[in-house]
Amino acid sequence: NGRSMHVKKCKPFPAECVARGHITGSAWKEYMINCKVCGVQLPRGLQLSGRLSEPMFTPATKEAVGTHDENISYERLVKMIGAEDAKFLRDKTLELYKFAADYAFSKGIIIADTKFEFGKLPNGEIILIDEALTPDSSRFWLKLAYKVGMEQDSMDKQVIRNYLEDIGWNKQPPAPPLPQNIIDKASSKYVDIMNMLVK
Repeated sequence: NGRSMHVKKCKPFPAECVARGHITGSAWKEYMINCKVCGVQLPRGLQLSGRLSEPMFTPATKEAVGTHDENISYERLVKMIGAEDAKFLRDKTLELYKFAADYAFSKGIIIADTKFEFGKLPNGEIILIDEALTPDSSRFWLKLAYKVGMEQDSMDKQVIRNYLEDIGWNKQPPAPPLPQNIIDKASSKYVDIMNMLVK
């Protein structure tokens, strides 16, 4: 079609930048232990899937395939990449999340959390280096079906995660093949999200 792709070589930061507007997933598991998430003390009495008073920046290490990414504190991120870059990543992550979450909410979708990956160009400029705000990197909930205190019916890749947990996959490669009905269910949710966001 005559279009070309412009590629820039950069050095990826060794952490994923996660923004959370609701407490669920690994953050909920952490909270249940000591009311902390990534080293940040949160109020007691929060409920599963509950909305946080302010979105949180919760970085995570990027681990090798077959191992779990680890949630880390902001202070540890500073030690890994320096205070200036850590502050930029935190501020930009929260700015992007808030903008996207507000837009999605106006279309009937809650973005419970999302992750961004950044890299640094040789000239020092920091750029996004991976897809962003898709069902692969975000947790989408239908606003009309949202209920605090329970797991939500996610409109993202959670259906695949749930299937793999149900069959007892040990998360070691290679991943087991997915049955067609699971593929169809996930695809349908992705299309539903797209249609809601662009209408």
